Amino acid sequence: MAIQAKGTDQGTASSPGGAGRPRASAKGEQTRARLIAAARTLLAGDGAGRFTTRNVAALCGVSHGMCHYHFKDRTDLIVAVVEDIRPEWITPLEEAVAGPGGYAGQAERVLALLTRPESPDLARLHAALHWLALNDERVRVSLEAEYGRWRSCFVRLFRSLVDERGDGADPVPLGEAFAAAVDGLAAIGSLDGTVDATRVLRTLMDSLSSAV
Repeated sequence: MAIQAKGTDQGTASSPGGAGRPRASAKGEQTRARLIAAARTLLAGDGAGRFTTRNVAALCGVSHGMCHYHFKDRTDLIVAVVEDIRPEWITPLEEAVAGPGGYAGQAERVLALLTRPESPDLARLHAALHWLALNDERVRVSLEAEYGRWRSCFVRLFRSLVDERGDGADPVPLGEAFAAAVDGLAAIGSLDGTVDATRVLRTLMDSLSSAV
């Protein structure tokens, strides 16, 4: 870890794991969070076209050097954005599957989440991140890991059904098939608002459930 430099917003303080170990100050964490928020705003507004660390720093109101103090390069900042949006689309799904009520209760919570309108900013942000992943291997790996975590929620959902019925069916292809359908339906819905997502997803879930 880098030693504190005079004039930066890093602090040195003792941590429970080791006396005198440097750690980020509250001000440093705030600056980092502001840079990520600025990066999100830029990506959601202009996509990847104007996304540079210099433009992010300007939007955040800090120096370009300060941006690189917290993020070593453009890709480092993009990966931080990928991680930052996890609570908005993956964590709620994980909580829905982990909640009480067995398969039936979990399935209803999952359907409610999936049919809730996605904010335009988050939709544009996802689109920009997908584009960036085509040209940057580190972004692709990071985004791929997030989608793997997202798909695993559906596998766990159908594993609950398999465990309840006790017939030893494999929940992986069921969960992966449902995840693929959800992803495809989201793409269709962005072009055609007449698609009844609730009806389509419920029909698919019922069909896959009956196959167990």
